[in-house]
Amino acid sequence: MFREIPLERPATPLLDTIDSPSQLRELEETELAQLSRELREFLLYTVGQTGGHFGAGLGVVELTIALHYIYNTPEDRLVWDVGHQCYPHKILTGRRERMNTMRKPSGLAGFPKREESEYDTFGVGHSSTSISAALGMAIAARQQGIDRHAVAIIGDGAMTAGMAFEAITHATHTGANMLVVLNDNQMSISKNTGGLNTYFSKMWASKTYNQIRSSGKSVLRKIPGPATNIAARLEEYMKGMVSPATLFEELGFNYIGPIDGNDLDILVPTLRNLRELKGPQMLHIMTQKGKGFEPAEQDPVGFHAISKIEPKTSNGKKPSTPKYQDVFGKWLCDQAEQCPSLVGITPAMCEGSGMLAFSERFPDRFYDVAIAEQHALTLAAGMACDGLKPVVAIYSTFLQRAYDQLIHDIALQNLDVTFGIDRAGLVGEDGPTHAGAFDLSFLRCIPNMVIAAPSDENETRQLLHTAYAYPGPAAVRYPRGTGPGVAMIEDMTAVEIGKGVLRREGKTTAILCFGTLLSAATEAAETLDASVADMRFVKPLDTALIDSLAQSHDLIVTVEENAIAGGAGSAVAEYLQQAGYCLPILHLGLPDAFIDHGKHNLMLSAVGLDRPGILASIQTKLEQLALAPPLSSIN
Repeated sequence: MFREIPLERPATPLLDTIDSPSQLRELEETELAQLSRELREFLLYTVGQTGGHFGAGLGVVELTIALHYIYNTPEDRLVWDVGHQCYPHKILTGRRERMNTMRKPSGLAGFPKREESEYDTFGVGHSSTSISAALGMAIAARQQGIDRHAVAIIGDGAMTAGMAFEAITHATHTGANMLVVLNDNQMSISKNTGGLNTYFSKMWASKTYNQIRSSGKSVLRKIPGPATNIAARLEEYMKGMVSPATLFEELGFNYIGPIDGNDLDILVPTLRNLRELKGPQMLHIMTQKGKGFEPAEQDPVGFHAISKIEPKTSNGKKPSTPKYQDVFGKWLCDQAEQCPSLVGITPAMCEGSGMLAFSERFPDRFYDVAIAEQHALTLAAGMACDGLKPVVAIYSTFLQRAYDQLIHDIALQNLDVTFGIDRAGLVGEDGPTHAGAFDLSFLRCIPNMVIAAPSDENETRQLLHTAYAYPGPAAVRYPRGTGPGVAMIEDMTAVEIGKGVLRREGKTTAILCFGTLLSAATEAAETLDASVADMRFVKPLDTALIDSLAQSHDLIVTVEENAIAGGAGSAVAEYLQQAGYCLPILHLGLPDAFIDHGKHNLMLSAVGLDRPGILASIQTKLEQLALAPPLSSIN
């Protein structure tokens, strides 16, 4: 049991001989326990050096070793669900000496990535996709006459999503040869919720079951002869009626388990036997998230991911600036105090969305629906139909998964649902799977929607209140991390819907900023003597402000941390064209590409959305239009 993360690279003599799973398969089975100890210690060291996902990888060390030991990877396909548990897999598949580059620019990705390794058979980052993907691979092998195995590894949290069950029912229909490993650790990122998790965790603890069990034993105890054997058989029969075997075998899978997924002596022979079976197989394993590291075992939520471990110093702590998710969380509690009909909804991201305090203060008004984004939105729609005021806290990248429900169930019916859209824009080390690069583009084309993009912490608080007061679907998008440190005003005052603010008056160039890039845009404007408008709203636009700026400036520049294609700048261009203006426009935003992981500030710099990038792009445009001297002549 490890209690501290090592700051020095540990000695791992056996692990150092493994540069590919083929070398792993040459080991004696008795050597696997030593390998698991070394792999776990090396994982502790490397994540301490780089930061990243933590507890999930520790929990699947033995499973990862066993899968690569039994299956002929990469010919046999391993598909990891979500992918935050993939670090041991990366270490064993030729990337051990590159683990110090994890989540750094040009380094290893924090999730499986097909371009990175042939062992990463499917790129992931969102939950509940593994069974569908592995089934597709199994069908492809069958159609091509290839004797190849496909294995999906999915957690009990991800199994709560409807997509997983859609894949299970289709796998039964096809009869494809595949294995689903259900990794049951009672956790996803937050504590699991929902009926399926309750089913797993409480099936043997129900009052009814134990009452029947006790009563039956009491009666049978009075009967002489073989009553003891009858009682045992009756108990096993009762278990069969409520166990997971019944659930999955009724769905058409051959179910095995649950077994200890951290015990190689059980895991390896079980997988060896399952590899020979035909048709859809389900192996249910029980593991411990954070296994082998005592603090993570005791606090699996807190150790889901960690930051880089820095040597301790005597320097005092810097004053902390609240994260945007915490600004949302405080607003939610304050708003709930004023409005008894407010209810909060999250698809399994209570802590990540800043809702922990709300869940504790207003437990009867808090709904964690598990990893089920589609259900979250239609649940909110039903609540809004009958007098409640739902607030849905959801990451931008996860809102994509419920797009049909957003359009059909909420916007089409013009229902009063407020969205706190977290992680808008680039998200740093989590990379393109988690980037909120498209929400302005896919939201603004939906009728009845109001879309706000606040520029700082206080604007976020006030625009959340404004969106909540609006009697229809309204979204407020804000980024990951902290803001510029603007003091928040406790009083909540609704602003005029669709009304922007002119923050700086200048000449020649007018910068229309949507969101938290306002500081960088303003700094660039100081050099250029440009006007700056904090637009606040993407829909509806402040057309009066746009008219004023278009009539008094020679160049319009739009700035947003969203895809340029279809984004806020496109909305401005559409309006100017419809209104008959004929002046040049420069759109600054995210390019038509998936942007790799890295530090957020470096990512912004790479796409020209920091102060120097904005300044250089505007100056280049001005030079093309013969409206300005070269950049070198500007002080």
